[in-house]
Amino acid sequence: MRGGFRKGVSLSPKKLNQMMKQVGISLEEIDDVEEVVIKTADAELVFDDATVTVMETQGSKIYQITGTPVKRSKPESELESAEVNISPEDVEIVAEKAGCSEEEAKAALIETKGDLAEAISRFENE
Repeated sequence: MRGGFRKGVSLSPKKLNQMMKQVGISLEEIDDVEEVVIKTADAELVFDDATVTVMETQGSKIYQITGTPVKRSKPESELESAEVNISPEDVEIVAEKAGCSEEEAKAALIETKGDLAEAISRFENE
């Protein structure tokens, strides 16, 4: 069998690094990582024992996190601050396009978390 991987034949790390370099891929581990936090809308995943590897290829970087996350809820203050701030301009746009009052437009924007198109389409569907 030529040109492919054969059963029982493995690549040495040195050979693998050479091949990756030839195709423009570099792999590097970030030293001294203390903590990695992934924030979602309602919780956080915290990796205290994370190993972070960066793979760079064709101008893009891919970060790989290895470790055991601890899931914790977001504090109430952060959840409240995540609420959408509705600008007066957005209220005017929705009121004008949907033909409704500014109070109705603001309520629709709050329900749709600031999505102008969704707020306008709610009035068109009524």
